[in-house]
Parts: sequence; C-alpha cells; structure tokens
Amino acid sequence: MEWMGAQKTYSGPNPPRVILGHRSPGLWPILAWAMMLARTAPAVAQSAADCLGCHSDPSLVLERQGCTLSLHVDPSRFGRSVHKDLDCVACHTGLNPDEVPHGRRIEAVNCLNCHEDAPAAHRFHAAMAAATGNDGGPGVSCKECHGTHEVASPTSSGAKYHSSRLASSCGECHEPVARQYLESEHGRAFSAGVQGAPGCLTCHRHPITDARTAGEPVERKVAQEKICLSCHLDNPEVRARMGPEAGFIAGYEKSVYGNALLMGNAAAVNCVDCHGSHEMKKGFEPTARVNRRQIPETCGACHTAIALEFERSVHGTAARRGIAEEPVCTDCHGEHNILSPDDSRSPVAPANVSAQVCSPCHSSLRLSEKYGLASDRFRTFADSYHGLAIREGSLEVASCASCHGAHGTLPSSDPASRVHKSNLASTCGACHPGASARFGAGRVHVLLADAQEPVLYWIATAYLAVIVVVVGDMFLHNLLDFVRKAHGHLQARSEGAVEEPAGRALYLRMTLGERLQHGALVLSFTLLVVTGFML
Repeated sequence: MEWMGAQKTYSGPNPPRVILGHRSPGLWPILAWAMMLARTAPAVAQSAADCLGCHSDPSLVLERQGCTLSLHVDPSRFGRSVHKDLDCVACHTGLNPDEVPHGRRIEAVNCLNCHEDAPAAHRFHAAMAAATGNDGGPGVSCKECHGTHEVASPTSSGAKYHSSRLASSCGECHEPVARQYLESEHGRAFSAGVQGAPGCLTCHRHPITDARTAGEPVERKVAQEKICLSCHLDNPEVRARMGPEAGFIAGYEKSVYGNALLMGNAAAVNCVDCHGSHEMKKGFEPTARVNRRQIPETCGACHTAIALEFERSVHGTAARRGIAEEPVCTDCHGEHNILSPDDSRSPVAPANVSAQVCSPCHSSLRLSEKYGLASDRFRTFADSYHGLAIREGSLEVASCASCHGAHGTLPSSDPASRVHKSNLASTCGACHPGASARFGAGRVHVLLADAQEPVLYWIATAYLAVIVVVVGDMFLHNLLDFVRKAHGHLQARSEGAVEEPAGRALYLRMTLGERLQHGALVLSFTLLVVTGFML
C-alpha cells in the first residue's frame, strides 16, 4: 500500500475495484484510529452522530470503476429533514457499521421498507405501481424527486414539493408542459395565489391520463370532465369568480356531446378537447383555443369536412379577415349547450334556424348600414308561404338553410352558390320534384314596394282596398239596418202600437241563378282558406 498525493490508492498485482479515500490527508489519523478501535471494541449500533463523524467531511469520496462519488452528508441539511431523528442504519441496512470501509457493495436504500403506501400515493406517476423503492428511472426513483439526506415534508413551506412550488419542481422533468401551464389562466392564477387555482396535483392525482385509465379514452374523458366541473361548478369560490352562470357550465352534460360521452362514445368532445389542458386560457385572449378567431380551427379538429366547407363560405372568408361580427360555429350552434339539429330545442333545428340564427344578423340595421347588407331578408321570408308555414309548425317546409345551405353559404352571384340562377332548379327541386328553370325565375325575397315591384305593389294595394271596401260596406250596411230596426222597435213601444204577427207565407229571396252564384262564392272562398293559393 502506498500514498499518492491526497488520495489513498493501492498497488500490487490485484488492486481492489472499490477504493475509499479523502481529498485531504488530515482525517486519516482519525480514520486509522477508528479502524483500530473497531477491531478491539464490541460491535454496537451506531447513531447518526457516529456516522457523521466521518461523513460530515466534504472530502470523503469513493472511487468506483473510474468514477469519483462523494460520500459527504451535510449535517445542517440532514438536521432539517424529516429523517433527522432516524439512525443512519435505519435506511442503510445490510452493512456492518463497525467495518471501515463498510463493504465492497452496499445494499441500496429501499424507501418502501417504511413507505409502503408510496405507490398508491404517487399514482400520478403510473410507473410507481411497479416501483421497487430503491432506485429507478424518472417517475419511479424516490431520490430523483425527494433527494437523499435532505428529504423535506411536502407540507413544509420550504419543501421542494410544497404545493406552491409544484409547477417549477414538476417542470424539472416536464419542462414544456410546465411552461404551458404557467402561461395559462390556471397557472397565472396559481402563481398569484388565487384561492382555488389548480396546481399540478389538483388534476393529476386523479386518473385523467391514458396511463392511469389503461388506455380507455371514455374513462379518461369522463374523468377529465368531472375534474373540471368539480371546480367550475361545485366549488363556490371558483364559481363566484366565473363570468358565465352555473347553468351555462352545467349545460355541457345536457348537450349532444355530454350525453354521447356519458353513453360511452369516445369520439365525443369534453372540456379538454375544446379548451385545452395545460394551455387553457380565457376566451377573450387571442391565443385561446375558444377565442372567436380560433373556434373554426378548434371545431374543425373533429368536424373536418364541415370546417373546410365553412372556410370557403362567405362567413368563413369574412371571419378569416378578422370581421368581429361574422358568425362562427358557436354563434349558431351554441357553446356548452350544443344540441342536435334534430332536437326541437336546438337553434339550428329546421323550425328555428331562420328566426333564431339567421334573423339576428340579417335583420340588424346596424350590420346592414355597416356592411351594406339587405335588412329585409328575414321579413320578406317570414311573409312568404315558407315563412308562414314554419310559423304554423311545419317541419318540412324550406328554411333559410334549405336554400342557401348551412356551413357553405355563398353569395347568389357566386356560380357555386345554391341560389345562383343556374342552380335554382336543382335547389328548388329538392322539395319540388320536376322543378324547371322557370320555377325560380321570379324574385324570392319580394318586398311589396312601388320602387321594387310596381306591378305586385299595385295588385296588393288594390286587393287590400277591395277587402276594406267590401268588409267596410258590409259592416256599415249591417250597422244601419240594426239602427233602423232598433229605432222602429223603440218608436212602436213609445206609441203603444201592437206589432202584427209575421205571416206564414214563404218568400223567394234568391233565384236559382243567385243561389248558384252564392254556392260558387262559398266554394272558392273555402278553397282559398284551405289551400292558401292567393298567398
């Protein structure tokens, strides 16, 4: 054995693989004395203070296969740990503390000897279910997260995994996700100390990932939705700070997507699909997935064909230009309470789409003045046969979407438009088989004004005049007849005259021709009422 500098090494034909040494020779006399004492003194369990007699030296190192490992334990850090009252041999088992060096191979510390519930308590790392407790890769190794001799309780304000430090601590491994979270609405609220703001474990202690739900997307999506509602609906502190009412948030479970998800449809979207997970932001932020300008892209992630159709439409083109008033998916279908078009309560149901979806924009004087739109389109439709039939509850009559299309609406000047003059025959023929090109030759949205349709205007005016004159004359005739008869009766009573009884003879009031004329009038009027032909 020989000395080389400040390092203790061995010479000879078979040097050992593990070599214990110090960066400073000052401790070697003490270590030699300890070794001699160990040979003569009886073996006794050593306390933490006994072990720190050597391991508190920062120069204590171990060389193994060309690598130098520090064996230093900082007494001050160990004194602040949750294990400060434990003897070293409580964790470092399988060695004789009286042997220096303690052995060629030291048994690894097994945290599960004490912390048997660690795998269950750390389910947010799915691999912990197979953890051995003595080492492993990220997500399994206790010391990778909690350290070694400086382990602190997560409830301690200065602990690495205190709830206030979770984002940065978890971010050491999950850096991209942590960055997204800290920039999100949740992350900003958490950093500001807002009561109820979610941290990493608020969500991830529940089975909301594929690894935790055995790859079952339905279970994962349902669990994610329940986690979101547990704060946004069930937590009064969080709900009080929310803009939408509780009913608006709860509307999701009553929507077509919520019902489908709860029925086991894995393709149904949940909160995370629309709002995002770690990157969730409020809708007014330009980068939010539910911002108006991002809505077509968000919905298009599932509704690909419809999104492409909308993108080419007059509405989609205007929306891409940044026109704030231009409708996007949620303006027509709703947000959390989206219902199927087959549901009579849905705004896009055939009976509702014209009045509830199209009318608010196409009847707006503000929008018509700002963008040069005709503001009479819904009024003229409502006065037409189609509009009146819808008001009476018909589910088969044409609505705005029946003619103009729903997602692919184009101006009538576009040759691809369903209401372009070259396409009217096929559009009308969808309801009226055999419709020719002349079927849609007339104007559709007709406003009976002298300047627009003078012929129809004067016909309608004359028609109304005839009605007023005929009905008015009849009313005046009956009124005058009633006055004359009432005056006669009053005069006869005042003079004491006795009315002669009416005779029993029959009088012919109308000739055969007059009866036939009245019959034809009744028949034509009945047909008019039943068929609505003149409408």
